[in-house]
Amino acid sequence: MLVDVGLSGREIRRRLKTIGVHGENLDAIVVSHEHSDHTRGLRVLSNEFNLPVYINYDTLSSVHGKEIKGKIREFESGNPFAIGGLSFQPFSVPHDAVDPVGYTIKYRDLKIGIATDLGFATKLVIERLKDCDLLILESNHDEEMLKSGPYPWVLKQRVMSRQGHLSNNQAGTLIKEVYHEGLKHIILFHLSETNNRPEKAGEGVNFLFKNNKYHPIHVLLAMQDRVGEMISISPENKWI
Repeated sequence: MLVDVGLSGREIRRRLKTIGVHGENLDAIVVSHEHSDHTRGLRVLSNEFNLPVYINYDTLSSVHGKEIKGKIREFESGNPFAIGGLSFQPFSVPHDAVDPVGYTIKYRDLKIGIATDLGFATKLVIERLKDCDLLILESNHDEEMLKSGPYPWVLKQRVMSRQGHLSNNQAGTLIKEVYHEGLKHIILFHLSETNNRPEKAGEGVNFLFKNNKYHPIHVLLAMQDRVGEMISISPENKWI
């Protein structure tokens, strides 16, 4: 399944093909919020492959013009739902959308946390992201690059606000809050092309490699222009 579909349908199909996945292999699309960089390919992919779309009511109302012809599976933020053998727990995040959510996904005894587009880490966000084996977390901007960059001041204020996006430093602080010895993988994503650099995002998690109290963790940066490294689990429930 896909969690958010922010590229065009054609580009998503092309990128999936590079890892051997075709539209016919997909079972569902899960949506976090209505902004176009998370829903651009929603209509095309859901209609072409008749994919059910899991989305909360307010977000659905905001994207209704996309004319989704596939089956709609509405959920309420905070209420879990299942897709096949996966258990999804949506949780509210602070962002300037109508009802944005992050997700935890459980499979057997493994837990994945996904949190994007949040201005700060609430107590709920921290609680939900505890005990994850794999954490996929926004690391949107470097604070100094944003302040000195080309964005208009109003947009800078929006990004830095409590309804905006996590900075690299904020992402690092959140990781410290939810760290535990079972955390095996971290993917930092939603990096701004204008206000961030891979090396800057990496600085936010340098503490993981400089302090002996943290065990080795596989850290990846998700880039905008290419498919990232695959992370898999074996039949024995072990990460590969």
